[in-house]
Amino acid sequence: MKISRKGFLRLTGLPLLAVVAKRAIGALMVEEGGQAPTQTASGVATRWAMVVDPSKCLKKEGCTDCIGACHKAHNVPMIHDALHEVKWIWTEPFENAFPSQESAYTEAALKDKPVLVFCNHCDNPPCVRVCPTQATWKRKDGIVMMDWHRCIGCRYCVAACPYGSRSFNWFDPRPYIPALTADFPTRTKGVVEKCTFCEERLAKGQPPACVEACPEKALVFGNLADSQSEVRQLLQSRYTIRRKPELGTAPDVFYIV
Repeated sequence: MKISRKGFLRLTGLPLLAVVAKRAIGALMVEEGGQAPTQTASGVATRWAMVVDPSKCLKKEGCTDCIGACHKAHNVPMIHDALHEVKWIWTEPFENAFPSQESAYTEAALKDKPVLVFCNHCDNPPCVRVCPTQATWKRKDGIVMMDWHRCIGCRYCVAACPYGSRSFNWFDPRPYIPALTADFPTRTKGVVEKCTFCEERLAKGQPPACVEACPEKALVFGNLADSQSEVRQLLQSRYTIRRKPELGTAPDVFYIV
């Protein structure tokens, strides 16, 4: 059976066009926050989120238990040079964390006070869109992940993140790790890293290290897609804000004020 060149292109081009169209539609859905939450074995959707209560966090002055627990669990190097430091969770003054919320009439309990910040695991993450190697991506449960083996150190994601939530390893971080945690991989020079909502602990049914370590229970982590979860109950009963909501990134970290 003979087939013309035109006929051959028609037969082979249509499936290719369908594949391209499917990928393009999928990309648009992710970009617009249209990705559906993942399903658990029980059939309940999962969308991980964090609620932070700054008033509880400030009860124990100078407490950094959550930061210490996170950095120990994930072998985060202790580098005191601000230009080269690596951090997964840290504090910022309220007016720096929430520049659009700060005013001359900001509540005294919050003004100039430190606020816990980390990766916001945005529903519409700009870092994911700019990564040329797909070393960072968003899971269906909302967690923005990192593959340190794929990272080529271009730092596009660092520039794209409007929250300063990503750190770059300018040199080998391992000499700066006070006590090595053997069951979590260390990173190498030339890669980016950040908070991953302790996805390795979630896989074991454990809460994030920072949540578990907080003595004041100022951090609440749970399933945003479950109407009965504690995070949903807090969001329905308390007034919360998110960092830089005007940017359209739709963070999955909420702060009670």
